[in-house]
Amino acid sequence: MRVALLTHEAFPDEAKTAVGLLRYGDHEVRAVVDREFAGRRVADVLDGVQDAPIVASMDDVPEVDALIIGIAPIGGRFEESWRPDVRTALERGCDVVSGLHDFLADDPEFADLAAEHGGQLRDLRRPPDDLTVAEGTAGEVDATVVTTVGTDCSTGKMTVSFELRDAARERGLDAAVVPTGQTGVAITGWGLSVDRVVADYAAGAVERLVQTPEEKDLLIVEGQGSIVHPAYSGVTTSILHGSAPDALVLCHEAGRETINGYESFSIPPLPSVVDLYDRLAAPVSDGSVAAGAVNTRHLDDGAATQAVREYAEAIDAPACDPVRDGVADEVLDAVV
Repeated sequence: MRVALLTHEAFPDEAKTAVGLLRYGDHEVRAVVDREFAGRRVADVLDGVQDAPIVASMDDVPEVDALIIGIAPIGGRFEESWRPDVRTALERGCDVVSGLHDFLADDPEFADLAAEHGGQLRDLRRPPDDLTVAEGTAGEVDATVVTTVGTDCSTGKMTVSFELRDAARERGLDAAVVPTGQTGVAITGWGLSVDRVVADYAAGAVERLVQTPEEKDLLIVEGQGSIVHPAYSGVTTSILHGSAPDALVLCHEAGRETINGYESFSIPPLPSVVDLYDRLAAPVSDGSVAAGAVNTRHLDDGAATQAVREYAEAIDAPACDPVRDGVADEVLDAVV
């Protein structure tokens, strides 16, 4: 499918949905719509992903099948300055795909335009209607279940999940990512966004996801938020208990000391974060933090190597930066 990605004034650091699709998606990205970087190319600002031109508006996008909202802002709200681009896409008969909490299909103008021009409005965060509470059966799946967890939100849990999947496949294992957020759903075409599920059903939703793939060797459950995050710890706990993991991979951004967007809250010392996750998993599984992944994107090579070494020592487990260096053998060994 040919797509355009909308990221106005957020590309690349605050546009993780767009970056995830550029790095792991099967779509042909024909343009990124971002008024701040218009006139440049993706390769000018981001390495190791699919390249595409960056344009100022949907009016400048070549023929595509869909416009995908590539931003996942705090709270998941729709920004009214995006309305002209969504309107133009619908008038061209394109689908519009969104992972926001504000459902575009509930917007009267967008719904009318979609009906008039034959496009579809796809809200990736809309949960199914038949979810239930967890039954405590996720631990019965035959596959090894690994859940990525974080010291904060936006530390790379989704990225690490896909990098682990690809490394396991290279080793000959039948591995799959279990998507629990809008970006993972957009990349894989299945899963659900747990942060939109009624709290009582959230762990049950994850349990259902873990039990969906058949005859896999390894399932990597995409984590969300952080147990130490003042706003998102609830979804973190639901994913952890619903997945009943055999192992955890703790994800961290090098140099980050406070919670992103909540800077009055400090990230606790890394050993205590490991202990928190181990104790939180204990009621439902024997899984513990077996490995770590550290995001070193803001560091040069020498500083990155040092950061990975110090992180491994702090969490007392093998660690790597899977994007910069690939998944280290000892990290994959630890979780498999």
